[in-house]
Formats: sequence, structure tokens, C-alpha cells
Amino acid sequence: MKIKSTLFVLAALLVTGFAQAQANWNWPADAQDEAKARELNAAYTDYMKSEQFVEATGPLNWLLTNVPELNESIYINGVTVYKGAADGEADAEKKRIYQDSVISIYEKRAEIYNNEPNWIENKAYFSYNFYKGNKEKLGDVVGNFEKAIELNGELSIPGLYAAYFDAVYRNNAYNKVYTPEQVLDKYDQIQAFLDAKEAEGVDVSGPRGTTEKVLVAMKLIDCDFIENTMGPRLMEDPTNEKLADQIFKYSVQYKCFSSDAFLAALELIDSKNPTFATSQVRAMRYLQEEDFEKAEPVLEKAYELAENDAQKAEVRLELAKLYGEQGRRSDARSAAREVAQLDEEKAAEAWKLIGDLYMGSFNICKGGESRAKDYSVFIAAYGAYQRAGNNQGMANARARFPSKEELFTEGLQVGSTINTGCWIGETVTLATRD
Repeated sequence: MKIKSTLFVLAALLVTGFAQAQANWNWPADAQDEAKARELNAAYTDYMKSEQFVEATGPLNWLLTNVPELNESIYINGVTVYKGAADGEADAEKKRIYQDSVISIYEKRAEIYNNEPNWIENKAYFSYNFYKGNKEKLGDVVGNFEKAIELNGELSIPGLYAAYFDAVYRNNAYNKVYTPEQVLDKYDQIQAFLDAKEAEGVDVSGPRGTTEKVLVAMKLIDCDFIENTMGPRLMEDPTNEKLADQIFKYSVQYKCFSSDAFLAALELIDSKNPTFATSQVRAMRYLQEEDFEKAEPVLEKAYELAENDAQKAEVRLELAKLYGEQGRRSDARSAAREVAQLDEEKAAEAWKLIGDLYMGSFNICKGGESRAKDYSVFIAAYGAYQRAGNNQGMANARARFPSKEELFTEGLQVGSTINTGCWIGETVTLATRD
């Protein structure tokens, strides 16, 4: 949190409040009391201007006690005086008394003047700085921030969200007052506020980064929490898009991709607001589970949602593998060839896949009448591996070429051509393994 910037803004708010407070003075009716009030008012302000804050507390305290409705300026200046006294005090007990006085001044001000929304953020900020290490006071600190949000609809200074969430973290660490779900709700609300500020052009990278670090430090979330706590809630309310978004976000953040909760959230999100990424990841989960029937239409949807040829190639490559697993070899080859055309970087993998398809087709394609024809599938495979630049594949395929003797026996020669037949249907140039 950018403390200096925050203090500057708060100081500006205080100055504004002071100027507005000067209009209405309620001096005591008794002349003697009025004279004393005027004297002490002048005394404390002189001390304050010369930054003699401890000296200022005496006359100011008399005014706050005896003429509490004198003018709102005694409350505005009171914060400055007691905060200054606290900052300059080395004794911990005395410092705490001065700090408590700052908060008491805000509370007394709230009783007299109906303008709490104007300064509640200041109170929240000071209470955080005074009490963030005080177990008994942390609930009040959190309450001050939440009161500010309740009264004004937001915190006007984005940096205060970081202080607010840190107070939540500390309150939970000391007092165990929230369930993990309640903490996550507060975190998500804060992110929504920061999103709104960002949409207005405000830089919220600082408080966003701080709140994210605080959430990680709380160690509330892991894969077990997502699966066993958040997952059942989604099962009970399978149309809860907000919960699904939370599960998806945390699953990605904590790399919990194998959970059923992640898949359930992903299915809901992808069904309602599909993107290339959600459809692709959803399809990959189905492929991991070898649920090809579910995977295929989702991959096809991802292809339609792809934003460029590289993304299309990614999807087509997965479809090629899926078709291969289903025994749809011709479809697999067509998809792989499309991959090679779409993305040069994936061409090698695509051609290797075609080579593997050819290598695995020997038993289904052999006719048993011509060894040269039967083994020609390996020559076709060699060509695919060659285009892939796969030396190991080329060596394996060449080892299965027909021999010179086998060609001679069939009246064939090296360099002549033959069609593989079967689904491959390629015309290849005969070569031998020896």
C-alpha cells in the first residue's frame, strides 16, 4: 500500500473538513465561560500550529469535555493534535492513550454531527495503523472499513482495500472469526471494487498485488479445499455461476486441474460463456479421462472460437489424436495435414502422427499376397517421418522395408512405384531395408 500517497489524500480531506467547520461557533452563554473557551481555543491552535502537540492536548481536552458542541473544528483539529502527540511519544502506554483519543474523537464527532460518511475512511485508516497488532481491537478495525463501504458504497482510496484485507487476515489469524468461505467472499468483493476503479482508469496494481499476497499467506485454499468444500456447494447449486467462477479461478491459481470440482465449474462456465481457453481446457480434461464422445464436440467448438491459426492448429492436433484413438485413421490424417498447413511449428508433430498411423496399420492393411505391397505402408511411414524430421521414426520404418530378395521374387525393382492400397492409398517408390 502506498502510505505516503494515502496520507496526502487524507490530509486533503481533513483540510476540507476544517474549512467547512469554521462557520458555526457555539460559544458559552456565560461571559466568563466564553472568555475561557476563547482563550483555550486560541491556546491549543497556537500549540498545534507550532507542532507542540502534547502541549495542545491540555486546552483541547477542556474544550472537548466542557463545550463539546463548540465547533466541529475541535474534532477535526483534535485528530491532528492527538495523532501528532502519539507519533512523538516513545512510551508505549502514553502513545496508546493518545491513539485511543484519536478514535474517541471520531466517535464523539459522530454523536454530534451527522456527517460520518465524510470522514469514516479516515477513522478506518487510523484505527488500522494504531491497532493492526492488537488482538482485541482488530474486530473494530475491520468494522470501521466495512462501515465506510456501507456508508459510501466503496473506499474512495484504492490503497485502503489492501489495509482492509490485511485487517481481515490479522483478525482471522488472532481470533479465528471467519470461515474460509467468508474470507473468500470479502476478497472477491474487494477485487470487484478494484475492478471498478480500474475501469475508471485508476491504477490499482498496488492494492491488487497486496491483497493477492495476503490471500496466499492465509493458506486457506488448496486443492482439497476446492474439491471437498467448494465442490459440494456447486453440486448443490449447479447453476451458481459466481461460485463456478471462484472455483475456476482458484483451481487455476493453485493448479488443481484434476479435481471434479474444477471440471464441474469449467463445464458451467464453458456452457454459459465459452471461450477458446475454456473449451480447450474442458476438452483436454475429457481426453485425459478418455471420454472421446464428450471431447470431440467441445474440441470442435474450441476450433470455432480460435482467434488465430496457431490456436486452430492446437485443436486440430488434439482432434487428430482423438480420431486415431477411435480408429478413424483417415480423419486423423486429414486433421494432421491441416495442422501442418496451419502452423509450421506444429508440422513436425503432425507428420510424426501420420507416420505413427501408417506404422500401426500394417496388420489391418496386409493382404498376404504381396510382401512388397504389404510392406509399402512402412515406406509411406518413412516419408511421413522424413517430413517430420524424425530420425528415429525413419530408422524404425526402414527396418521394415521389403528386402531386395523379396522384390526380386515378385519381379519388382528398387525405384519402381506401388500403391499401398488400404485406407492409406499412397503411391510410394520402392526401396529396400538392405
